[in-house]
Amino acid sequence: MPSTQRMVPDFSPAPRRLRIGEAARILGLEPYVLRYWETEFPQLAPLRTEKGQRLYTQDDMNVLRRIQKLLHEEGLTIDGARRRLVERAQVHELTSGIIKELQDIRAILTSPANTAPPRHP
Repeated sequence: MPSTQRMVPDFSPAPRRLRIGEAARILGLEPYVLRYWETEFPQLAPLRTEKGQRLYTQDDMNVLRRIQKLLHEEGLTIDGARRRLVERAQVHELTSGIIKELQDIRAILTSPANTAPPRHP
């Protein structure tokens, strides 16, 4: 018997991508600052169109905000900000690994094999 369920196309909007001018305006910076930061911070790699236009994703904007905070609010140098971003990535990787291990342990402890009452001889 054929299924009467139809597939509904996904019309969710694509993630918004900002051109360099839009991203700079949101951050209150000049576009040349973003271009310079792109050369100094490997974590910042906006998408490029065929014509070479930079398109910043939300993740890129988060990195830009973090860089801006490190440089302008915390007063770090470019090198200091670069090191701080690397350290943060290492901490994130470590905590992600710990979270994964804890989730695996929880799955083991809540599996049906572990929920049976203990047997007494």
